[in-house]
Amino acid sequence: MHYNCLIVDDETELAAMTAEYFQMFDVSCAWVDSAAACETFLQENTVELLLLDINLREESGFSLCKKIRENSNMPILFISARQSDDDVLIALNIGGDDYVRKPYSLSVLLAKVKIMLRRMGNGGGEKQTEEESAGNIRVREETMRVYIWEKEIQLKAREFKLFKCLFDNRNTIVTKEQLFNNVWENTFFSDSTLNVHIRRLREKLEEDPNEPKLIKTIWGTGYILETGK
Repeated sequence: MHYNCLIVDDETELAAMTAEYFQMFDVSCAWVDSAAACETFLQENTVELLLLDINLREESGFSLCKKIRENSNMPILFISARQSDDDVLIALNIGGDDYVRKPYSLSVLLAKVKIMLRRMGNGGGEKQTEEESAGNIRVREETMRVYIWEKEIQLKAREFKLFKCLFDNRNTIVTKEQLFNNVWENTFFSDSTLNVHIRRLREKLEEDPNEPKLIKTIWGTGYILETGK
């Protein structure tokens, strides 16, 4: 079967309640309570997006995320009661696209999930087909594809959202506050979270990430994407 979302969480009551809530708003959702059950589920079903807890019984969500990233680029949103910035940075560095702290609001979590599904071209609504270009860069939002000198660059959902914000404001300084508001939809995350994502973008987009020519840092303010036009 095909599902919009799979929840992996050993807090079974919360997982079941979240899945039921999502179903009420036309987001097909299932849940499992362990890493092993998740791996079995993914072998037998297709899933567009994963909500993954860190503290699972036999195996951590971090370990499971690393395994999934070996074969899949699906968005992974960590959901966890762990509050430290170190946990957020680990989650993002190993391939997570977002980090939602428990206790979460069902309505806010649903909104995040629907936005991500919509950006993938799923979850309802019409797909956008317009292609935008500037200089040697082409962007197709409906497929989350970026092309530089006609080379296709594969970006995860959060990376694409960050790049699109810079691209929409190209050749203009985008402040850290603007990026947090537009990409993370709040200002709760720290500068280190943004730095990690910018570094990952540069590693994919720049010839030399240590000497960036596209995404430049404006110290103390933010970043600028220079496209030449």
